[in-house]
Amino acid sequence: MDSNKSGFNSIDQYIATFPSDIQKILEEIRAVIKAAAPEAEEKISYQMPTFFMNGNLVHFAAFKNHIGFYPTPSGTEAFQKELSIYKGAKGSVQFPINEPMPLKLITKIVKFRVAENSKKTGTKTVKKK
Repeated sequence: MDSNKSGFNSIDQYIATFPSDIQKILEEIRAVIKAAAPEAEEKISYQMPTFFMNGNLVHFAAFKNHIGFYPTPSGTEAFQKELSIYKGAKGSVQFPINEPMPLKLITKIVKFRVAENSKKTGTKTVKKK
């Protein structure tokens, strides 16, 4: 993986620095997040792909052996049972690169975070068909 990963301006730029097999995983995760949070804005925060809607929803990043997923402490607490099979810490989880990504679980977590951020700011979530 490219060791020159600093100063990203977009998620596309971030993803482009990885080998094609990792790019595919990152794009899958990105697509799932976009589908679960269509109103969210994409940006780079902490030099990681980030989805923002009334505050940070989730971050994700590729590492040598895993994809880091950062749904905040409340996001990991709410799905503690489902996430218990993965390494993680308060507000983060590690999905091994050599295993299928739990895309349905990521979708549920992102939807939870959308609802949580909407409540926090008093806005309503908009459901798209």
